[in-house]
Amino acid sequence: MEDVRALVAPGQGAQKPGMLAPWLSSDAALSRVARWSELTGLDLVELGVAAGAERLRDTAVAQPLLTAAALLSYDAVAQPFDLVAGHSVGEFAAAVIAGVLKADDAMAAVAARGRAMAACAAARPGAMAAVVGGSPDQVLKAITAAGAWAANFNGPGQIVAAGPPDAIDRLAQAAPPRARVVRLDVAGAFHTPAMAEAEHALRAALAGVAVADAQIPLVTNHAGLAMTNGHQILETMIRQVAQPVRWDLVVEAFAARGVGAQLELAPAGVLSGIVKRAIPGLAAERVDPAAVAA
Repeated sequence: MEDVRALVAPGQGAQKPGMLAPWLSSDAALSRVARWSELTGLDLVELGVAAGAERLRDTAVAQPLLTAAALLSYDAVAQPFDLVAGHSVGEFAAAVIAGVLKADDAMAAVAARGRAMAACAAARPGAMAAVVGGSPDQVLKAITAAGAWAANFNGPGQIVAAGPPDAIDRLAQAAPPRARVVRLDVAGAFHTPAMAEAEHALRAALAGVAVADAQIPLVTNHAGLAMTNGHQILETMIRQVAQPVRWDLVVEAFAARGVGAQLELAPAGVLSGIVKRAIPGLAAERVDPAAVAA
């Protein structure tokens, strides 16, 4: 396997209490987060250190915190990378690292994205569940039959369904053969047509923002393509709000390009396992706050 290195940023579902605490030991980091707090209208220091799980369930809070954690942890990593990618909202941190967006602009846009998605969820309640195992064709048929959508294609053996709560109930009661349905603790039917208004709000929030071509190819959630055109990347990120996250295609692109090592930014955990299972022999690592501090 070639010595190609990929950097990935996690999306919603990875948030955890205290996720910013390991990265706030310097005045420079505190200054950045204070500025991001003004841009987002959230006290990111307090939320990133002391907020509990229920507060972090609010997507309007979780998305800016996830982006801040990824960017702060990247600052502590002095390594070159050949590809970048991010899962869902993680694409904004990836876009900053690739040089497409400035960090401040990304944080402001993520805050608008989170508020808009939370508003959509409040207006049109939804739920999500991971379908683990089973034949992909049978899983997709079961999701459609229940009245839900396939929202995340995370990799072999895991498709996430989203839709009205009663649709997810029906899916859980009639799980596809050789599959189990695991409900997710999220507040809406993200990455489905239920988020159409959030897509419009994000487009408005990004209007006029400075965009540059990527210095490192960014593998998009939308189609698993390694892209460098900044405006095209931004368009895929906007459309992604109401369309499925195709992390499976990101993983396929990594394999096709000979990725042999991957580093997952904070708050790390989920993506490393998915990619490692799909690419045998991959050296999947996570940013370790303790090792960085040492």
